[in-house]
Amino acid sequence: MGRFTVRPAREIMTLLDFIKPESDAPRSLWSTKISNSQLAERVKALGTGLSLAGLTRESNVLILLNDGIEFLITELALASHSVPSLTLSSPSLLAPVLESHPPTAIIVEGGFLHHVLELIYDLNEFSHHFVVVVGETNEKVLAQASTRIRLERWTDIEARGNAASPINSPAPGPDDVLTVSFYQDANSQVQAVRLTHQNITAGVTAIRALLPASAPFSALDTIISAHSLSTAFGRTIAYTALYEGTSFATLESSKLFKSTTVEPSPAIVDVKSTRQLGLPPATLLFLKPTHLEAVVNAIVSNAKKSFIFPLAWRHKFAGILEGYITKESLWDRLVFDDARSTVFGEGAPSIRGVIISDGSVPASLLTPARIALSVPLVIAHTHPLVSAPILASHPQDVQTFAITSEKEPAHVGPPTINIEVKLVGVDDGAVEKGEEPAGVLHVRGPIVGNVVTLAEGVESEEAPKTEESWVSTGNHARVQTNGAFKAWTV
Repeated sequence: MGRFTVRPAREIMTLLDFIKPESDAPRSLWSTKISNSQLAERVKALGTGLSLAGLTRESNVLILLNDGIEFLITELALASHSVPSLTLSSPSLLAPVLESHPPTAIIVEGGFLHHVLELIYDLNEFSHHFVVVVGETNEKVLAQASTRIRLERWTDIEARGNAASPINSPAPGPDDVLTVSFYQDANSQVQAVRLTHQNITAGVTAIRALLPASAPFSALDTIISAHSLSTAFGRTIAYTALYEGTSFATLESSKLFKSTTVEPSPAIVDVKSTRQLGLPPATLLFLKPTHLEAVVNAIVSNAKKSFIFPLAWRHKFAGILEGYITKESLWDRLVFDDARSTVFGEGAPSIRGVIISDGSVPASLLTPARIALSVPLVIAHTHPLVSAPILASHPQDVQTFAITSEKEPAHVGPPTINIEVKLVGVDDGAVEKGEEPAGVLHVRGPIVGNVVTLAEGVESEEAPKTEESWVSTGNHARVQTNGAFKAWTV
């Protein structure tokens, strides 16, 4: 009945505190090897450059960047001067957001610049936008745009800030707004949520608790994520890696802003792309259900090439029924190790945990996944309003249940450590007859952002969320007698 934990350590009050000065061992962030002191210097330089460019606390900046170290540096630099950012979970939201919430500045991926310029021209908003370009872009487009709009390169702003005397702004507080995240709900309507520094620090605390205390995150880990930094959950994973000093990268599929429409790669190709990231072998994977299904099918398919596969499968399944999983057994050495290496490459033995979220996992896939991966598997339920999983299964949970339908979703465990949930609209009569309670999932806690009401394209002023405020996720859930939930989108 006490207060929920809102930070992973006493001294972590804001995003800037994740860059711990006492830990300066270099780690790889995407393709860049960098230490905390070097990262802090780059954040300071970019923050100074953006201040010299005219951004103030009254500004807001739309970040249209693919996942990469530039995204992290940009957001940390803006946060150091208390400049809120705006992010989009999908490129399709760009037009309505530009029209109804014109930002002070736009920081855009070079390959996506022409799409942004077209929208600015259509809206005739030349004087209201300051555009910063990251990465390579068409020089002809750049030259033409420079005559009509204020446009600069990200590297030039960083270099200018590096050469100038540092500009220090008052430090942000835990309750200061960090970002406004725009997303689409199940009805394809534009929604938005305000996230504070405390929402993210509390989210990092919740993600760290997904692993057992006997095998926590460490600086020796390499985290690979399939979740875009433009979403609340994807960003919290990245800041968990930053806090823990781990190497970190995202999959190719997390890139939102591309120069052309490209067919998405199959999920198994997406996972195999981690081999080209130039990172230490992956140890912890934050994937989506499509990745899990593709990986499990590929491992099982390769394992079946061994003539002793049926015997190996029976022994692995018997271990699960007895309540344990291991990848050090004879059957792993003879059958499954080679199958995993075919999928994950030489780093397959390093993988020690997999967390699945952003969609439903079929209950029928759970046992094959536990056998194929043979590492702790967490199934979580997330939502754009929340910076960390709402519900999550225990990593050492190897329960098996009777499956009544192929479409039946796997359970997603109980609520995580710093959130409360309740079901609204429960049929009391059905519960009295012995049925499990089911209703609309409502949440509250420090990892829940403040909902922004968008009425007719205009952001309305809303009172800050209090500890007593319940927020509807719009998703339905059923709670089982063992306390685990099953959740789904209507």
